Amino acid sequence: MYYAGKYDVIVVGAGHAGCEAALAAARLGCKTLVITLNLDSIALMPCNPSIGGTAKGHLVREIDALGGQMGINIDKTYIQSRMLNTSKGPAVHSLRAQADKKKYQALMKKTLEEQENLYLKQDEVVAIDVENGRIKGVKTKNGAYFECKALVITTGTYLRARIFIGEVNYSGGPNGLFPANELSKSLEEHGIVLRRFKTGTPARIHKRSVDFSKMIIQPGDEKVVPFSFMSDDITREQIPCYLTYTTEKTHEIIRQNIHRSPLFSGLIEGVGPRYCPSIEDKVMKFPDKEKHQVFIEPEGEDTDELYVQGMSSSLPEDVQIQVYRSIPGLENCEILRTAYAIEYDCIDPTQLKLSLELKTIEGLFFAGQVNGSSGYEEAAAQGIIAGINAAHKVKGKEPFILDRSEAYIGVLIDDLVTKGTNEPYRMMTSRAEYRLLLRQDNADLRLTQKGYDIGLVTEERYQRYLKRKENIEKEIERLKKTVISPSERNNEILRSIGSSEIRSGITLYELIKRPEVTYENIKDLDTERPDLPKDVTEEVEIEIKYEGYIKKQIEQVEQFKKLESKKIPQDINYEEIQGLRLEARQKLSKIRPENIGQASRISGVSPADISVLLVYLEQLRRKKVKENE
Repeated sequence: MYYAGKYDVIVVGAGHAGCEAALAAARLGCKTLVITLNLDSIALMPCNPSIGGTAKGHLVREIDALGGQMGINIDKTYIQSRMLNTSKGPAVHSLRAQADKKKYQALMKKTLEEQENLYLKQDEVVAIDVENGRIKGVKTKNGAYFECKALVITTGTYLRARIFIGEVNYSGGPNGLFPANELSKSLEEHGIVLRRFKTGTPARIHKRSVDFSKMIIQPGDEKVVPFSFMSDDITREQIPCYLTYTTEKTHEIIRQNIHRSPLFSGLIEGVGPRYCPSIEDKVMKFPDKEKHQVFIEPEGEDTDELYVQGMSSSLPEDVQIQVYRSIPGLENCEILRTAYAIEYDCIDPTQLKLSLELKTIEGLFFAGQVNGSSGYEEAAAQGIIAGINAAHKVKGKEPFILDRSEAYIGVLIDDLVTKGTNEPYRMMTSRAEYRLLLRQDNADLRLTQKGYDIGLVTEERYQRYLKRKENIEKEIERLKKTVISPSERNNEILRSIGSSEIRSGITLYELIKRPEVTYENIKDLDTERPDLPKDVTEEVEIEIKYEGYIKKQIEQVEQFKKLESKKIPQDINYEEIQGLRLEARQKLSKIRPENIGQASRISGVSPADISVLLVYLEQLRRKKVKENE
């Protein structure tokens, strides 16, 4: 073992969480080291070749608004872009882009390489070094010892990873890479509770072996909306995806061979993701469904590999060939990479604070799939928060925490830390109780000021944000003051768009509240309309149309904030609080919530327990006041 140097922050792993954590820490002025098993796996997409999607698109926009990299990266490397859920309200609109996997990786690697204060090292961290309850450094397989003030572990699915393909299973990481087999033991030796989760990926097939004429083409959107608020026009030629379906023959092959699936034979111990099940899981759990969607997605511009979304599997290779070839258009498909399941170690996230720092070891942070989450976007979201807080730890600053009313990132972290998870956690719009306020279109308005105050948001980005904010506010005020009269011309325009006539003067603001009226279709009524970007006018329209709902949700948030503001001393002894039920004492002692709001969201803590806790805290407050008199 040799002494290899001292850093402010060390990040273990360079997946999506590791990249955002490292960039955040380095950009905040910390000397940062990234240690990864393989430099060629930086920002690897071992599963689906896409960024965003339902609720996940919100996370990417929020990462971007805080000064993160994921949105900028995908805008430069996408091959197809689509806005999802456009038939529904704006709260659930979500952007999704197919990525050129290799270009996305290469660009992120270059970004890390060129970042000031950031250093890269290919090696395996095998142990953490802790002294007096505080992180001190890490030891690597190559015999190096790196000292640090803060450590962020973002190991993804690599810890004691095991690959399963039918009866075949072996120690291995995702996409044919090595696993990290030694770090788990070191974590356990320091009292960190681990658990076993499982995920999987579909096969990759050769483009020349696919009959696209039997499938439904899925083109990208004509008008491309960027992920990053810093991206302008990013329109380019897009590559289509295709839709096909499983058949009854597909399902029959799976049923006949289900005994050979390690998922059903008991070989796999880990818990899999409920919202991204394998094809055999779908067939067995939903026997009444005649078919399941299968999307054929390109992996990049310079490759003929295609990703078969919806066909994740751990069935034996010979069965997989039969299953895939039973699907219309895939009758002669050549499988380039076999589908597999991967089992790995992750931590129980309830051991973490809301800052993502471990409660028992100062300066040790965790982010990404190692926290029990799933998905690139969830990982990156945790990564930027862990990176910020690692830097704050080094600099002696207060932790940066987003609550549930401020961001999907806040919902994600609060869910993991407060409620825990018994399966790989996936972000969904339904998890956010204030989702009408937390839309993807207003992520910059919600979070850019916070990112600027931290020091992550550049001056250029900040000025863009201020200009957009000003444009929105000015336009709303103008619409409130602009009155149109009940002239024949104006009523004719209203009739032409299916809206009722007006009998007296009305402001454009009130007119836009009508369901059939849009900002765009009344432009002939608005003679003094300024030339504004489309994203500004869309924001204006949303704010006007949903004003009543937004006001109601803001009132709910104010009540929520009152509970969040009631802090709980971290040295409180829940065992001595009279009236608390046994389960509540155990749960509160384990989670050690930071405030009453967080305490109220712990499973097993009732409203009655919260009332008892509030009374106790008030007694403590009065006692302190008396002591200080």
